[in-house]
Amino acid sequence: MGDYVLRRLYQALWVLIAVTFVTFFISNMLPGDPAISRAGQFATKEQIAKTRELLGLDQPLHIQYLKYMQRLLSGDLGLSITSRQPVLKELGDFLPATLELTIAAFCFTLTLGVPLGILAGSTKSRWLKSSIITGSLIGVGIPVFWAGLVFQLVFAGRLDILPLAGRLTLTIPPPPRVTSMYLIDSVLAGQWDTFRDALHHLILPAFTLSLGQIGAMARTTNSAMSSVIHRDYVRTAHAKGLSSRKVLWSHVLRNALLPVVTVLGLYVGFMLNGALLIEIIFSWGGLGTYAWIGIFRNDITVIMGVTLTASLTFMLVNLVIDLTYPLLDPRIHYS
Repeated sequence: MGDYVLRRLYQALWVLIAVTFVTFFISNMLPGDPAISRAGQFATKEQIAKTRELLGLDQPLHIQYLKYMQRLLSGDLGLSITSRQPVLKELGDFLPATLELTIAAFCFTLTLGVPLGILAGSTKSRWLKSSIITGSLIGVGIPVFWAGLVFQLVFAGRLDILPLAGRLTLTIPPPPRVTSMYLIDSVLAGQWDTFRDALHHLILPAFTLSLGQIGAMARTTNSAMSSVIHRDYVRTAHAKGLSSRKVLWSHVLRNALLPVVTVLGLYVGFMLNGALLIEIIFSWGGLGTYAWIGIFRNDITVIMGVTLTASLTFMLVNLVIDLTYPLLDPRIHYS
């Protein structure tokens, strides 16, 4: 197991290097000049040239990349070109909001997608099965930004039962900072009014972000259940007189979980990507918002920092998922 983890980490290192290489050179091909963003729109040509020299933008791209990698190896993600603050510090400010949103969306995906898939895969009602499959296809096909706008119009505008945007009501101060995740920090501080308000604000963006993944998870679980439910050992279990519930939970579901767990890592990646639009629509103030600011201002160090953080998170989640395989299927061994 230890050797396997080391190999995966070694592979992840090379993947991160490739990500930095591609992102760095593509970011430098974007229209706009970071020196103008730093010097200001009304800066003179001399001031812009001096800023380019100060930022090292007058050097060849490969030299800029090597210097960036040298700083990165020492744990320095550089300074934001526009805010002049360390990117690592700003990531620490924005990342917890995205993690809170993604974890909540992930919980929606598991608690709704998996049971719907189990129900579709085990029911004898063709109408119910068709309804779940059709609903899952609709969920997968709806653009996340359109769903977010519609949900805002319905639940915040017409029904007025959920907040329109933001993480907290303006009149409620944030809880004392520990993790920067408002739900956790409000519990630690014993501020239950803040907890309820933060949860109230979290429901709509998290459900919107999870909508497509709920449909995809339901379809994946249904396919896994359908491939297992007609196996010989399932028929044998029924022949022994075991109840349908016992067969479903002890024999069918356990063997169907492996492909379901496999795609969980992919869904986390999809949700991290979808968070960019969701955070803008719901004014969430997380990593997606930070990425949008970096792209809009052509802030290369911010773009690099966000890309690296998202890539590292995605790879760590997939590593954890891989390590759960032996727990689900004892026949799997890593050597």
